[in-house]
Amino acid sequence: MTSLAMKRVLITGAAQGIGRAIAEAFASENAELVLTDINQDALDAARSEIHAATGARCRAYRLDVTDPASIADARDRIHRDAGRIDILINNAGTVFGGAFADLPLERHRLTYRINVEGTVAVTHAFYDDLLRAPRGHLVFIASASGFIGLPNATTYASSKWAVIGFAESIRAELKHQGVRSLRVTTVCPGYVDTGLFDGAAPVKTTRMLTPAELGQQVTKAVKNGDVWVLEPWIVKFTPLLKHGLPTALSDFLSDAFGASSSMNAWTGHGDDATGGDPRAGGRE
Repeated sequence: MTSLAMKRVLITGAAQGIGRAIAEAFASENAELVLTDINQDALDAARSEIHAATGARCRAYRLDVTDPASIADARDRIHRDAGRIDILINNAGTVFGGAFADLPLERHRLTYRINVEGTVAVTHAFYDDLLRAPRGHLVFIASASGFIGLPNATTYASSKWAVIGFAESIRAELKHQGVRSLRVTTVCPGYVDTGLFDGAAPVKTTRMLTPAELGQQVTKAVKNGDVWVLEPWIVKFTPLLKHGLPTALSDFLSDAFGASSSMNAWTGHGDDATGGDPRAGGRE
C-alpha cells in the first residue's frame, strides 16, 4: 500500500462536487494539494476551507481545461511555486441533459472539449511529471455511462466512453514500455449527488453516491494501486451485461433496471448557478 503523505496531488475541477470531495479525502491522508478550476472565487473558497479544516498544504490555480494557454500557464506556475506533481486527478467535466436534437450543437461540442480534449491536454501537460515521480499515479474520473448508451445524455456518455478508452490505452502503453512507476486508475461511478445530476434517477436497487464516498474510494484505489473503481455494486457487472449478452437482452435489462430512462427528468443545476458559464457550472 502506497502512503499518500506529502504526495503532491493536482485535481482539476476541484472547487466543488467530486473534485472537492477528492481533495478533502487526500487532505485527510496528509497529501499536498494543488487545486485547479475555472471558477476562481469558488476555487479560493475551497482552498481556504480545506486548509482551515485539515491543515493540509493547499495551493490553488485557475485553469481552463479547454484553453491550451491556460493549461501551460498553470503548469508553469505550479512548477515554479510547488515543483513537479506526483498524482494527477482528471476530474473536470460537464453534462448537458436532454434529447440529442433538442440541444444546441455548441453544447455537444463543449462536452467533448471539456470531458475529452481537456482530459487529454491536461494529461499531456503533466505527463512528464508523472513519469519522473518515484511513484506516479494518473486518475481519470469517467462514468458508469461510459460502458452503455445513455438516452438524453448522448454526448456525455460517449465522452466518458472516450475517457475510458484513453485511460486504458495509456495504461496498456505504459505496460508495453515497461514503465512500472506510473499507475493508472479509471473511476466509473453511477450518479453522484453533486447537483450536476439533479432530477436523474439512480438505477433500481441503487442510490445516489455521495461525493465524500467517492472521494474515499479514489484515495483507497490510489493507495492500493487499483486499476478500476466501479461503484455502486451494479456497475461492476455492467461491462459484462452490456458486451457479454445479446443486444436485445442487454437492452431489456437496461430498460428493466431504469438505466435507459434515468436521465428523462434531468434538471442539473443550470448555468445560472455559476454566472452563466457552463464550463464553470458543469463540473463533476
